[in-house]
Order: sequence, then structure tokens, then C-alpha cells
Amino acid sequence: MRINSRLHTSSSSSSNAIDDICPFLNELPSLFAERLGKVYANSASSTHKKEKGQFFTPKGIADFMSGLVKMSCSKIKILDPGCGMAILSCSLIEHLVSHNKEIKEIELVVYETDNDILPCLKIVLDYLKGWLLNQNIYLEITLSANDFVLDNKICFEKSVPLFFNEQVKTYDIVISNPPYFKIPKDDDRAIAARSIVWGQPNIYSIFMMVAAKLLKDKGQLVFITPRSFTSGNYFRAFREAFFREIEIEHIHLFGSRTDAFEKDNILQETLILKGKKQHLDTHLPEIVVTHSSGINDIGNHKQKKYRTNELINYHSKEKIIHLPTNEIDDNVIKLFKSWSGSLSAYNIKISTGPVVSFRATKYLFNQYQNGTIYLVPLYQLVNTSKMHFEWPVTKRDKPQYIQFCDETRSLLLPNKNYILLRRFSAKDDKSRLVAAPYFADIAQAEYIGIENHLNYIYRPDGDLENNELLGLCALLNSNLFDTYFRTFNGNINVSATELREMPLPPLEDIKQIGNEIIVQKSLSYTGIDDFINSYFGIAHIFVNEQSR
Repeated sequence: MRINSRLHTSSSSSSNAIDDICPFLNELPSLFAERLGKVYANSASSTHKKEKGQFFTPKGIADFMSGLVKMSCSKIKILDPGCGMAILSCSLIEHLVSHNKEIKEIELVVYETDNDILPCLKIVLDYLKGWLLNQNIYLEITLSANDFVLDNKICFEKSVPLFFNEQVKTYDIVISNPPYFKIPKDDDRAIAARSIVWGQPNIYSIFMMVAAKLLKDKGQLVFITPRSFTSGNYFRAFREAFFREIEIEHIHLFGSRTDAFEKDNILQETLILKGKKQHLDTHLPEIVVTHSSGINDIGNHKQKKYRTNELINYHSKEKIIHLPTNEIDDNVIKLFKSWSGSLSAYNIKISTGPVVSFRATKYLFNQYQNGTIYLVPLYQLVNTSKMHFEWPVTKRDKPQYIQFCDETRSLLLPNKNYILLRRFSAKDDKSRLVAAPYFADIAQAEYIGIENHLNYIYRPDGDLENNELLGLCALLNSNLFDTYFRTFNGNINVSATELREMPLPPLEDIKQIGNEIIVQKSLSYTGIDDFINSYFGIAHIFVNEQSR
């Protein structure tokens, strides 16, 4: 075994426990790795695992991911970046050996930067090598304790002819459960990957991009990651670059947010992605989407095939990935694709509230002040709920006024009709989209402040008519729009970018929905879903829907 960096012997209390663990007779390497991993994980603190972004892959998931790979040749080169206890590598190799009797030689390159785990990892890799030798298969292992991204940063250098440079190794298969954590923009890894980074990047997307670059033509890639990369401005540059390298073949979705990594209390919505390195002018005709509640039923998953352009518009600027999990999602996506309207088409814009509270603290007030200070209303999350706006609200640390002065003038907006849309939702909220109608006559002020946790929807060179405002607000709050939104958004953020891209029905339909609300003389959220579903003739779609 070649080792690229010196191993450090762990001084943790787990060493003795691990030393006592030996393989069972004829035990599969993946099972042995899982047993060692459980002992190590039980001894490692949650803080340590969070800092390292380290969450071991359960064997059930590892076996499913490995089963997506199909390769028949006598020599195979595999990369497992951020390998942990090498459960993924072991499972993949077991799968390849059982399905390909032609294999004679495997080259395995693994990366792991957690010095505490390296001695355990070496034990697993030694056992894997011996297990293969018993089957007359030679395994060459390179274990690197270097940082995977920095070790391969040449991948991001545009001047390098990638596949002709000796420093860049290429692989037949990359399989990975990469670390998940955000890194600062001035981190060396973010700087190396600056071409795909916007805002504060998450390390997992950089792992995916490097892996894509390192694949041979027709090479295969399998990752389990958060699904946050499928939409949003933060990952737009990543999606653009990734899709130049990889064609998606298979996506697996989990119905439960916690079940995939239940022992580590992971609340990210995760997915498994299988892709193939393709020529840029070649698009696979279809994508297989499978779905399970979690690990226990992953072997009995549901499956459906989609035309690639049903899930991804490669010609769009955003390249958002839609991920339907059932027939309801399918029908909703089809309805939205039939609409050609949009905010921009109707001369409507969406922006983010410009008042950042912690930067403007000295100008914020909880109560109106009589005297020489000129105060105007400040609107925050606490003022908004579905189809309901309330101001002022007495709540600690939620100021309801902002001073109008030279220092705040650039933060304030003209007082006119807006839709106020929450930018964040709790992970377990029933709805991701929460919109409140705001009418200019609510406040007798020339200007208002809107806090940064709200988006606001408006007509830049005029005013939203009351029926437009109410109709669009009702749509945003509806189960129909929430269902569509969830097919591409897997996190708590509701970005202005995503709303700009969302298809809308004809403006006359939006106005008619608003007129109906005005006639009913009620802004109540109750009954909106039934009315909207009936209006678009889709009530049957939601008849058998299970409550979220």
C-alpha cells in the first residue's frame, strides 16, 4: 500500500476497542468496515464529526450506490475522496467482483484527512486487499492524507490541457460520500475553485466538480450529497460547470430527511446521483428517478423514467433540476411547463429586503418616538404569515420602526403595494412559500423599510393592482405552487432567483383569482387551495395526496 502522507497513531480511547475487533471468517470487507466505523463513530464527539463533515455511509446505502455501477473490463481504477472507513470502496469492489468475472486488477485511490481515523482505515484496506487476493485479484492501494481539493486544484486551471497532463490522473469510477460543511470565501479550496463558487460555498460541491474533472470519458460517478445544489444562485456556476462534464443517469430520493443518516442526526435533504462522463454534444435520452422513505426500504424503491428535458432545461440560465417523487409532482410539473408567463413577462420584479438589522441597529426602534426623530414602518418575518400582514407587532428584539435619515435613505423603499415573501422556512414547515399582501394604505408614510429576511415583489415603474397582488399572493401560498417549488428546492431558502424562473399562468388568470378574493371580501387562507385547484381544473390531482 502506498501512503502519501505520514499516518498519526490515534491517542483516543477508541484505539483499544478497535484493536480488539477482528474480521469474522469469510466476512465481507464492507461489513468489517461498517463494524469498525460504528466503534469509531461512537467514540468520536459530535463536534469532531461536524468539523470534519464526517458522516459514515450506512451499508444499505453503500450497497445501493455500488449497485448503480456497471463496468466490465479486466483493470479498473477507482477513486474514493473523503473515504472515511472505506465502506463505499469495499461495497463497490464487492459488487464489481461479483458481477464481472474478468477483473484481474484494481487500482484504488482513497483520500482521508482525519488523522484519528487513518490507522483504522489502513486495517480495513489491508483486509480488503487480502480478501481480493484470495480471489486472484490484485489490488493496488494509494491512501492519501492530503486535502483532496488542493491535491487536484490543477483541475480548475483553464490553461491546463487536462487529459494530456501527467499530473492529472483519470479514473474509471468515482464513488463518494463527501464532507458537508461551508467554507469561507478566502479558504484555499474556495480560491482554487473560484470559477464555480458564489457566496459561501459548501465543500461537497467542490468535491463533485473535482471528481467530474478526474473521470475518464464514459467514466462513472456516484455521490450521495445534500440536494441543495439542484437549485439556487449559490450553486448556479457549479451546475453550469458540472453539466459540461457529467450527464445524469440516475437520481435516488429519500422521503425522510433524517433516515438516510439517522444515527448522526443529519437534517439535510439528501440524494444519490449517478452520472456518466459524456461529450458535450451528447445528451442521455432519459434519467431514472427512484424513491424510498429511507434505508429500510431502499431495496424496494419505486422507479420511474423521465425524458432528460422533463427534469433539466440545459438551455436555461439556471439549469434547475426538478425531482418529482410521485404522480402528483409529475402532473404539477407538466402544468407549470404549460405556462409561458413569468414575473418579468408581467413587468414584475422580486428583490431582497435591504435592511440588515445588525448593521442598522442604532436606527431601529421598538416603539414610535414623539419628537424630532422621523420614524417609518419596518417590516420583518414576524409581520407576515399566509395571506396575512400585521403591523405593528410587539415582540422582543423585533423593531417595528426605522429612522428616516441620510444614513438610512438608501435602505428605504417607496410605500406602495408589495407582496412580502419569507426568504426562509423551518425545515419541517408544512409550506415553503409564505406570502403576505401589503397595501400602501396600511401605513401613512412616504417610505417603508423591509428587513433582509423578506423578499418583496413589486412593479418597478408603477404599482401592482389590487387584484394582481391578491391573485399572485394566493398562488404563492397555494399547495399547487408549494408542490412545484419542492420539486427543485431542497433547503430552507426561498431565493429571489428561483422565483424569477418560476413559470406563471396568464396574467388575466392571476387577476381573475384576485377578483374572486375581492368579491369574497376575505383574505383568509382557508379555501384558497380548493378554489385554485378548481380554477385550473386540477382538483383530481390532489384528491389522494397524503398530508405533508
